[in-house]
Amino acid sequence: MDSDSRPLAQMTPTRAQQIFISWTKDVLIYILVLNLFVEYHKAIVIDSFTISIFTAILLKVLLDIILGLEHKVAEFFKSRASASAKFFRILFTWLILFLSKFAILEVVDFVFGEHVELGKFLSVLTLVITLMVAREIVQRIYVSLGNNAPAAPESA
Repeated sequence: MDSDSRPLAQMTPTRAQQIFISWTKDVLIYILVLNLFVEYHKAIVIDSFTISIFTAILLKVLLDIILGLEHKVAEFFKSRASASAKFFRILFTWLILFLSKFAILEVVDFVFGEHVELGKFLSVLTLVITLMVAREIVQRIYVSLGNNAPAAPESA
């Protein structure tokens, strides 16, 4: 029996639990999107479902690193009030987001070799945007469900 007898809905998740559920959600979304791309986009090939799981995990790690870097660069330039700082913030953000697609291609190729083919730049760009949009849609649905009044307890 659990040491905490409170209903699950009343428990406040720890930071570790929040990270775990966020990663689980994102990786499952990435697996779904990757496999839909494999099925419907000829340029994207993954040899097996198992490899698609590992590819999704690798993409999650890479995208978190890239977005973290992009946010740090943006914060650096936001702290400066000049017009040139705004220009450089936009320039470096664009460069990071543009060049990261090549980095993703290279890392995936290095890790999985011939078992994973994500296509050329445009295919990777489309894939990454779709991954991010799918993740954002699920996150917005989750948040909107939390904005409603609490559900009445179910009766048996």
